Amino acid sequence: MPRNVYFSQAVRSEQHLYEDLIVESLKIYGQDIYYIPRTLINRDNILGEDPASKFDDAYLIEGYIENVDGFEGSGDLYSKFGLEIRDEVSFVISRRVWERRIGVFSANSIDPRPQEGDVLFLPMTNSFFEISYVEDDKPFYQLSDLPVYRLNCSLFEYNDEDFDTGVESIDTKINQVSYQVPLSVNLLIDRLFFKVGETISQTLTPAVGDTPAIVISGEVAQVEDTGDSSQNLWISHIGVTGSGGEARDFTVGGTISGSDNNYQGTITAIRSDVTDTTGGAWVSDGAAENVALESFADNFLDFTESNPFGDPSETY
Repeated sequence: MPRNVYFSQAVRSEQHLYEDLIVESLKIYGQDIYYIPRTLINRDNILGEDPASKFDDAYLIEGYIENVDGFEGSGDLYSKFGLEIRDEVSFVISRRVWERRIGVFSANSIDPRPQEGDVLFLPMTNSFFEISYVEDDKPFYQLSDLPVYRLNCSLFEYNDEDFDTGVESIDTKINQVSYQVPLSVNLLIDRLFFKVGETISQTLTPAVGDTPAIVISGEVAQVEDTGDSSQNLWISHIGVTGSGGEARDFTVGGTISGSDNNYQGTITAIRSDVTDTTGGAWVSDGAAENVALESFADNFLDFTESNPFGDPSETY
């Protein structure tokens, strides 16, 4: 027999009141978090990943951390590959707030909800978390309504994705952990300095018979003015366009151009290797100790240079 039609579990006014109480509770007991949507650039449909993802927006929203005693997961794990931090956390956010602040800007009309793979930044701990699963039915249909999303997240592992959210605390934090190539540059015109955030490019000379020339470019992550006509630049998000030749790196003596004002400079040193054309890469950097490490490494078994146990292709 069907249920009594004169008693409803889905009174709209009660649902609104319940949702208003939840939103207010999240504003009181929650934490400010930045929701950073992932933009896919070149998705691998076989592995289901996109290593060239871009994050160019950040939306402030309140979220309640369910793990009041600390992060969950395996925590700090020591393995033969080094230290791994496997923190996990669950955030509860309001559906209504998410739809009004974030979902309204989403181009995903098929599944308009938080997406697995998007990133959350928690300013309280200065940590990034990647959404691994979106739970959308807990608590289960209170008053026949689903007012919240539960975001199960794990610590985000940065893989040189492009972050340009416009939020300084986010972009600066990512730049600190990104792969960077340090360059020393002489400016062609005094005090026309390169700036953080702009793209610099250098046209490389191709091998004989190869056309067109390769153009290598990257984003200026950090700058240090060392004089009116010189700078140290740290370049991240390095990429190459064009074809021809084997060169894939910036070259000493080459001219670089900036994207903002077309300022130019000449590369005088590249400190990305132990040895470069200047013969002094990282020598003055006491923290790096690359030269000392390379010297001491000769005393270890090193399979990258030769097999210390003989040639495995030989038969005995």
